Amino acid sequence: MKRIICFDIETTGLEFARGDRIIEIGAVEVIDGIVTDNNFHEYVNPDGKIIPPDSYMVHKISNAFLEDKPKMAAIAPKFLEFIGDSPIVAHNGFDFDFPFVNHELSMLGLPQIPRSQQMDSIVIARNRVFGPKSYSLDALAKWYGISLTARADAHGALIDSEILAKVFIELDNTAPAPDVSEIIAKQHAAMLAHPKVGGNFPYRTFDVPDEDLTAHNAFMEIINK
Repeated sequence: MKRIICFDIETTGLEFARGDRIIEIGAVEVIDGIVTDNNFHEYVNPDGKIIPPDSYMVHKISNAFLEDKPKMAAIAPKFLEFIGDSPIVAHNGFDFDFPFVNHELSMLGLPQIPRSQQMDSIVIARNRVFGPKSYSLDALAKWYGISLTARADAHGALIDSEILAKVFIELDNTAPAPDVSEIIAKQHAAMLAHPKVGGNFPYRTFDVPDEDLTAHNAFMEIINK
């Protein structure tokens, strides 16, 4: 059985180093390429951190809504239990989701998600999909024909996790891109083997005029400075 967890978070802002906090966690279970009904979803009280208007416009989650929600100390252990030792996927996770979650876990003295367990779908996509103008979750969902109707009004951690799970399944079934260096080497070898090319490349058989060499050396001195 191959179990994968796809997850997403919503936050008060983009920088945990400046005090931003997680306010929603969503995670979806994928087993053997199929999204199951087993998921994790919690709203999180940011413990006094104010949600600025620009962040609110993205996820439409307010401080008033979160006032009676549990704090991260109560949610984090349950989230770690849900993940277990399964690989966990986030979109742009290496740069955002995993550092954010691990920061929250470290503040609570809980074990962090190890890098060996982390997977970033944007990294996978860049190595497997060629064609989309963007590798955002929206762009990849459209590329694979996955509906975005559920997030028409606002982003949501569980909604985005469900979309991510569908995108990841498609990515997982897409063959990795071939090694470009091998393609170049084969094309180069084929060119050299062509009867009209071979190894008979023309070479200059006359000396460079002194004035040209002087001008070149003077130009190189300018560049070096």
